[in-house]
Amino acid sequence: MHKEIQLFDCAIIGGGLAGLCLAIQLADKNKKVVLFDKNHYPFHKVCGEYISMESFQFLESLGLPLSEMKLPKINNIGISSVKGFMLEGNLDLGGFGISRFTLDYELSKIAKAKGVDVKEGAKVNSVVENGESNEISSGAESFTARLVCGSYGKMAPAFIERLRTKENYIGVKYHIRTDFPHDRIELHNFKDGYCGISEVDNKTYCLCYLTTADNLKSCNNDIAKMERDILMKNPFLKNIFNNSEFIYDKPLSISNVTFKKKKATSGNILLLGDAAGAIAPLCGNGMSMGMRASKILAGYVTDFLDNKISLQTLKENYTLDWNKAFGSRISAGYRLQKLFGNNSLTHLVLKLLNKTPALFKKLIALTHGNPF
Repeated sequence: MHKEIQLFDCAIIGGGLAGLCLAIQLADKNKKVVLFDKNHYPFHKVCGEYISMESFQFLESLGLPLSEMKLPKINNIGISSVKGFMLEGNLDLGGFGISRFTLDYELSKIAKAKGVDVKEGAKVNSVVENGESNEISSGAESFTARLVCGSYGKMAPAFIERLRTKENYIGVKYHIRTDFPHDRIELHNFKDGYCGISEVDNKTYCLCYLTTADNLKSCNNDIAKMERDILMKNPFLKNIFNNSEFIYDKPLSISNVTFKKKKATSGNILLLGDAAGAIAPLCGNGMSMGMRASKILAGYVTDFLDNKISLQTLKENYTLDWNKAFGSRISAGYRLQKLFGNNSLTHLVLKLLNKTPALFKKLIALTHGNPF
């Protein structure tokens, strides 16, 4: 029996923030969009769940009523060393907290309401160029799209060329209930890693950390043992772990995370969010960067679909704008990352920043962009 091939203007692989925001913007321009995600909404993700205020108006413009959701506004920061020193500072732009469980789910509902064909539990097996279109295979279904965008997150699918690197990080996330200020985010350093805590929705807190796979390996691949033996050497983390109610039975985790800068395209597939290069948490607001990329890309995709520009021009212009928007932020994140998770060096850096508040303020500004 012949398979029916479904026709679309744009196919988006991955339904995280960047992919959903792109889909909604294209639907607003009356484009026919299909979006694939291997999970079913709503679902949890390993993510720090702090979003810079730079994205607030953008999300509201997509139809998400953030102002009515009574979300925590976060405007001060503490950064600690293993030796027990805490650097204090204010976040001029600030941010807000919301779980990915809530945020992605609400955006998926908006996308569906605007006519996006959201394929849940759908893994894309292959993308094959066919003249001026692309053939996409997912399970037993086939789709044709003029353009394909990849917003699949940190883990590239098999049909995308992967960059080899010796870097190997793991991310672990909990939702907890604890006694902690509503307007504050803290970053706690430990050997070869750091852990963030801030409030999200439903009066819960996101506790999320990044560390090397070697740390886990040295603890017999036992997350609880690693937390006891390594993370809790930081007195602030010890207090959080010992005096909080953990909502999950088990933590959510992700492995094989790398932070090498990639590129904004792979062949004729346009990449955005972590797919274009996993964004180190210290770049600041990877979620905002993914959403900003969706806004940059949406304009060029619309022009391409309206036959105003060629695919080559789309790729060139998007790559230029992507590097302009994120190049310095990503580079700053890489450099900051090397200063964190090194017990002695981190302590000295935090002490220095405590004596040079103007420099600390400048570093914070590097990790936050302007509203878009």
